[in-house]
Amino acid sequence: MNADAPRKPAIAGFALFTLIVMGAFISLGVWQLQRRTAKHELIAALTERLAAPPTALPAPAQWSTLNAASDEFRRVTFTATYAPLPDAMVYSSGSAVRRDASGPGTWAFLPARLSDGAMVAIDAGFVENTMQDRSVQDRATKKLVTGEPVTLTGYLRFPEAPGLLTPAEDRAKRLWFVRDQHLMASALGWGTVAPFYVDLEQPVPENGIPRPGPLDVHLKDDHLQYAITWFSLAGAVLIAFGVWARGRRRA
Repeated sequence: MNADAPRKPAIAGFALFTLIVMGAFISLGVWQLQRRTAKHELIAALTERLAAPPTALPAPAQWSTLNAASDEFRRVTFTATYAPLPDAMVYSSGSAVRRDASGPGTWAFLPARLSDGAMVAIDAGFVENTMQDRSVQDRATKKLVTGEPVTLTGYLRFPEAPGLLTPAEDRAKRLWFVRDQHLMASALGWGTVAPFYVDLEQPVPENGIPRPGPLDVHLKDDHLQYAITWFSLAGAVLIAFGVWARGRRRA
């Protein structure tokens, strides 16, 4: 009886398993490189949009053609009047695009009416208030609602999708945990709002509360590191198989 007979199927089976694992690791490495390329393209596009001079806010007839892929962070300027309607606050543990809002607080959302009657939600700025004290927030936003038109400059932003662990809103405090102006509008009687909201850059209130400001994209880019890790694991699997197979042949 040939003693090597059972060894060959064992080595062949382990070789197939090794190839499958290596293929998976290599695929993950390639995927990370593709994500890195896409991330660099996104950073370049967003940096260009943030540096561009503001343009007129598109007319409501064009709003349906706007989307996050081509219009997120586009700078716009327009005149609107803050509506005398309830505001909303969105909790934040820190911003990825505002270096001056790195700690916990809330974003103040108010509805503003354009001259043609269309409604746009405005993220009027950051309120440093870790306890979400509604009286503090009311004082921060009440002064903005003057009934007079004001020229606003900011960035087009699009609604966020809630995650699996995103808490439900607290309507008594008018507190949300995701920036979705449609949910706020429906709950607070704002009516139909634009498919985007405007992240306010200017004007800044005299006391700086809420605090609007310029955005700065600094997206995390660890994809090359992850790719190297996956490729290294693929190499380690191949080396481990070689050592194991060599030991089997000597046995």
